Amino acid sequence: MPFVKEKFTVPAEIPAFLFIMRTFHFTQGQAQRVIAKGRLLIEGKSMFLTGAKIEGEVEIVYFKPSSQGKLPLFQNRDFMIFEKPSGILVHPNTMATPYSMLDEIRHLSGDNANATHRIDMETSGLLLASKHKKAEHHLKSSFEKRTIKKSYLAWVDGKLTEPFTSKEAIKVNKDGYEITKHKVLISEDGKASHTEFVPLMYDEKLDASLVACYPHTGRLHQIRIHLFHVKHPILGDPIYGASYEASDAYLDMLQTKKERLIQHGAPRLMLHAQALTFTYGAKYHIESKMDFVSQKSLICPKEERVFNR
Repeated sequence: MPFVKEKFTVPAEIPAFLFIMRTFHFTQGQAQRVIAKGRLLIEGKSMFLTGAKIEGEVEIVYFKPSSQGKLPLFQNRDFMIFEKPSGILVHPNTMATPYSMLDEIRHLSGDNANATHRIDMETSGLLLASKHKKAEHHLKSSFEKRTIKKSYLAWVDGKLTEPFTSKEAIKVNKDGYEITKHKVLISEDGKASHTEFVPLMYDEKLDASLVACYPHTGRLHQIRIHLFHVKHPILGDPIYGASYEASDAYLDMLQTKKERLIQHGAPRLMLHAQALTFTYGAKYHIESKMDFVSQKSLICPKEERVFNR
């Protein structure tokens, strides 16, 4: 379990944040966040006053990485790049999350290491992580400025033969969940979005196309909603391309494996972060080593799968 609760003895009165800084080698800001989140407990109760002094026995809840032995595809003294499997979170979404890529990142490089961008849990592929705060700031800023170029591969429903571009604006769906489980929508009052798509191959037996995806903006679920909008949803997408009932069952973890396959077209989201191109002193172009083309073996036969296009 990545988050653990451990007992500590404070031998002499000291400000709470200072004890945490010295114990975990945290910055003052990191230590104050631990306290602000209620993770410092005295006699079983959270203490939220960052400047308060403590002494005696206390308990602290903190992230203690538990590695499963995943090694970076590439690393140097500033950053590392992992091949994230489908089904694994980048960060724990609750303190009960049993494992995430952050376990590997912090196991290798300590508490100041961090993922620098997001990848959906069911998306596989390249994850760029910083080894220290200076690198984190630089890389996150580079993602925001769009100077880090990403490309993806996707297996989609139906036949695509010609390259195309989608510039449909995307809006976060805040109030329409009684109609759809979509997290984002195509909307004129949304934020500007831009993705280029290049079909690479078509499997007639599966009625599925392999598509290269080049996002020029970084909106939530951008590739997924743009492909759904042109009626070629990504196979295995449990949200875009599925009925409300099927998405609801997926989100409530009530689907069987067979229902997942039939209702969504594959047992996982068939989207893969294939390449990263960026400058960090030197120029880097990193390609995934995973054979994503062969993942088509996971796709449900076309005569069995169900889609709401």
